[in-house]
Amino acid sequence: MKLNELLGTEFPFIQGGMANIATAEFAAAVSNAGAMGLIGAGGMNAETFRESIRKCRTLTDRPFGVNIMLMHPQAKEMAEIAAEEKVALITTGAGNPSPYLAMWKEAGAKVFPVVPSVSLAKMVARSGADGVIAEGTESGGHVGELTTMALVPQVVDGVNVPVVAAGGIADGRQLLAAYALGACGVQLGTCLLVSEECPIHPNYKQALLKATDRSTVVTGRISGTPVRILKNQMSKEYVEREKAGADKMELEQYTLGSLRRAVFDGDTKTGSLMAGQVAGQLHEIRPLRVIFEELARQCEEQRQRLLEGR
Repeated sequence: MKLNELLGTEFPFIQGGMANIATAEFAAAVSNAGAMGLIGAGGMNAETFRESIRKCRTLTDRPFGVNIMLMHPQAKEMAEIAAEEKVALITTGAGNPSPYLAMWKEAGAKVFPVVPSVSLAKMVARSGADGVIAEGTESGGHVGELTTMALVPQVVDGVNVPVVAAGGIADGRQLLAAYALGACGVQLGTCLLVSEECPIHPNYKQALLKATDRSTVVTGRISGTPVRILKNQMSKEYVEREKAGADKMELEQYTLGSLRRAVFDGDTKTGSLMAGQVAGQLHEIRPLRVIFEELARQCEEQRQRLLEGR
């Protein structure tokens, strides 16, 4: 069964729950364009999170969901709010959501944790998750070690629930590849940053449009907090200090507030411009609906070419 049939959407796409970007307005726009929009709890407090869910309901009559970063200091409260507000889909990151699964399921939500490994996928599947989002290291933001190509089929083989592929998906060829690996749909992040509806600063969008295949770097790999961003002055200094043995406190001075500077202020020098390796495939700013339609069309065209041996 395709993801759109499971979630009641037109397209088999979930929008990534990107902190400070996945607002109520953006989630509603994604849902209205035919995919599954998500409100990202990262960067919010519990009160703002609840307000965002209620605001989203005023902007769309289609299903939408939330993403909760489990390392958030108010994660427990947010988990309870998601259940109380009866959102359609809950995705999670940075931890094991098993303690909350029964509560969420009882509230009627479908739960798809983001997983970077087969072991976590198995754990959440045993705990009752409806599916998992297997996210490869090609993605932007917080990343794991395994590539999407290696991770997705191993997760598919390891669990008996639907698997969504994430990381490195920006056109129909990659969407078709995700299906070939056994995924029922995909989660999209980086390619949606250059949508007309995305609320990031224009400078951030222009940096993405100028990116090439080698424009991203992972900071924090050595210190155990890997994050993929576009290369800039901040990332260069961070990586240099990290390699020199700087401690976490020193490194945090580079990243403190850096995502907000990128998203809201358009600071492309010292801001954290989170982006995946597909950034080099982004060439224009388009409406969400156009992006979704093109992904689906390209996928079908590529499928036909393969069938015909072209």
